[in-house]
Amino acid sequence: MSQSKKKKSATREWLDALVFAVVAASLIRWLLLEPFTIPTASMEKSLLVGDFLFVSKMHYGTRIPKTVLQVPLTHQKIWGTEIPSYSEAIQLPYYRLPGFSDVERNDVVVFNYPVEFQYPSDLKTNYIKRAVGISGDIIEVKEGELIVNGEASPKPEEMQYSYDLISNRPLTSEFLAEYGINPDSFMAFSNGSGYMVFGTDQMIEKLKKSPVVESITKRLEGPGMNDSMIFPNGSNYGWNRDNFGPLQVPALGWEIEMTPDNVLRYGFTIESYEGHEQVDIREGELFIDGQKVENYTFTQNYYFMMGDNRHDSLDSRFWGFVPEDHIVGKAWFLWLSLDKYESMFGKIRWNRFFKGIN
Repeated sequence: MSQSKKKKSATREWLDALVFAVVAASLIRWLLLEPFTIPTASMEKSLLVGDFLFVSKMHYGTRIPKTVLQVPLTHQKIWGTEIPSYSEAIQLPYYRLPGFSDVERNDVVVFNYPVEFQYPSDLKTNYIKRAVGISGDIIEVKEGELIVNGEASPKPEEMQYSYDLISNRPLTSEFLAEYGINPDSFMAFSNGSGYMVFGTDQMIEKLKKSPVVESITKRLEGPGMNDSMIFPNGSNYGWNRDNFGPLQVPALGWEIEMTPDNVLRYGFTIESYEGHEQVDIREGELFIDGQKVENYTFTQNYYFMMGDNRHDSLDSRFWGFVPEDHIVGKAWFLWLSLDKYESMFGKIRWNRFFKGIN
């Protein structure tokens, strides 16, 4: 007669349950959904600081991990330490499972911050922006207005710009809060003459009707005012955040002649994301593995990302294109939203629960 199976100890049962929970959570986070928190104001008012959302890996297809040696449920560091949570001893090639759709123009997308080269591509910091341009699109900004393929791009409903506000008396944070402007969205001028505020069209129109407001002017950088921080670095095209381009977004299979101008526009992208061992750019010419390149064909799709808070967003205007292999997923819906300026139950923005993201 066989002996009855020995009963597990309570400690063993707890350990088994913990292992199962970690494995299940890791699989869900990798295959289906990943939680994400909005840390900055670059997408306000479409997404608010303190919004908690789920990112769908399924929409664009789950990305197979490139860095497979990693502590489960971590990203770059082991919790509460500066110790890396991964090893680059094994790096797999890029591959993505089939998804429901491709990245579509104006999707809100989570991606790995491309220029964070100290980490493997799949462990770079997660950013969230709007994909205003997809592969092959021609992007241009004129006096703050986005133009895609020669046509004005639809504006997000709650897109923000920055404005100079002149008032006839000092303004309090309580006064500005009545117009939807939180303490992080305004700053008094050093000379006391007024304020710089961030706001949507609706907020600004409402402010203009206030008897204490004398004038409100959008803070636009004029055409030809070259900003050295703008992509591509060193171009001297006279581009800035409000007047940019035209610039075409690279696409898989797109072949271009490597003229000095195209080397300036696309050399950094080829060098950084196309997977070549050795790329050199010298005097307006491109060299790959020591050979001069007359024509180049791109090996993956790219995207142009911008924040809905157009004057408070570090985005593709500053650091360039997002490669397809850096795409994490589609921002899907909110499950919680907390206002850091409120206390207790007032912190919860109840009207944002389970709100879809458009």
